[in-house]
Amino acid sequence: MENTNTRQQKIAKQIQRDIAEIIQREYSALLRGILVTVTTVRVSVDLAYAKIYVSVFPFDKAQATLDLLTEHNRAIRGALGNRMRNQVKSIPELQFFIDDSLEYIENIDNLLAK
Repeated sequence: MENTNTRQQKIAKQIQRDIAEIIQREYSALLRGILVTVTTVRVSVDLAYAKIYVSVFPFDKAQATLDLLTEHNRAIRGALGNRMRNQVKSIPELQFFIDDSLEYIENIDNLLAK
């Protein structure tokens, strides 16, 4: 059981690094003026699904950026497959989500400042 958990964590970290690099290199023209950070990746036990949480700045562009990533999901997964083909049998299905923790923290700071 622990090997599975360790493997999940290793695969999740690798996916996080690779997705961040893919977004930075291949989608920089589409995301001009937007900072996208891959904050967390959670992989299912069977390594079939990966939930990818991204933080977007400025916050008002978050939904548009999420829509763009979802629209290009197949291409991103293909690029990920090219990078990870020797490490896993099958590339997990990708699901993108907004990580709004930074926006939440900023909101709390603004409330405390008042």
